[in-house]
Amino acid sequence: MPHSANPDAGENRAGARTVRVPDERAGQRLDNFLLGQLKGAPKSLIYKLVRSGQVRVNGGRAKAERKLEGGDEVRIPPLRLAEPGDRPAPPKGFMDALDAAIVYEDARLLALNKPSGVASHGGSGISFGAIETMRALRPNQTLELVHRLDRDTSGLLVIAKKRSALTEMQALMRGEGGIAKRYLALLTGRMPDGVMSVDAPLHAGLRQGGERHVQVTPAGKPSLSHFRALERRGGQSYCEVRIETGRTHQIRVHAAHIGHAVAGDDKYGDPAVNKRLREQAGLKRLFLHASTLEFALDGGKVQYLLNAPLAPELVDVLDRLA
Repeated sequence: MPHSANPDAGENRAGARTVRVPDERAGQRLDNFLLGQLKGAPKSLIYKLVRSGQVRVNGGRAKAERKLEGGDEVRIPPLRLAEPGDRPAPPKGFMDALDAAIVYEDARLLALNKPSGVASHGGSGISFGAIETMRALRPNQTLELVHRLDRDTSGLLVIAKKRSALTEMQALMRGEGGIAKRYLALLTGRMPDGVMSVDAPLHAGLRQGGERHVQVTPAGKPSLSHFRALERRGGQSYCEVRIETGRTHQIRVHAAHIGHAVAGDDKYGDPAVNKRLREQAGLKRLFLHASTLEFALDGGKVQYLLNAPLAPELVDVLDRLA
């Protein structure tokens, strides 16, 4: 995707502009605000612009995760992006697959049962994520990601069709207990009976080459997960996981932290166990699935219970382990 940014561009050079943050976007992260202003810009470029100081908030440098306030003034540097018509459309087969993956839709929200291997959004070498593909399917609709799922995780991915729904959903995501999230996972080894709660702070950092890596550290952000074994198969534990915070790679890192990594996890898991499960049960992906979201909109008046069935390839793995 052609793009260029001039790091030496001054405030008065052609292309630089200052955007005042509307009150209804108060609380939105800077990186997400910029993605909306710079349609088509890969997220890697957004982060590069912020890190280099080319983006300013009220005249000063800011971090990508900064929460904006209504009335903030955001300086956006000169940037040339390919026009929407210049960018190739996602492959038809991919578009058809995501169209078929819709598990719920109303006037405000759309929910996908996202396949494993599909990124929530494009960037970092990925041309088409779920949101770009849905926008290509529905060019006349305004669609915005409510949240993200790891590329390797399958399951519920919610997209807002109205700005009011996006704002309310993101407020619920930020608040404690606003959205009940349930995942299904195969953890390596035999988990004990009952619920095992993991209260371990997490810090997300970047390794050389830009790879994101998360670790448990006292200096990290508070993170709480609850694991409960549903059944044991082939010496492994099929579990329900409920999370009270939504940190990057939270379930994967907490599971590895207690010595029961998510099966098929090539970043935090056990390579020997993953190899054995690949050979014996055909597990070729991360066994983690976002299965249920429960929340209420309109100040608690309209209840939602969204479900995404377990991916067929994961059902096959469980059958082989029986």
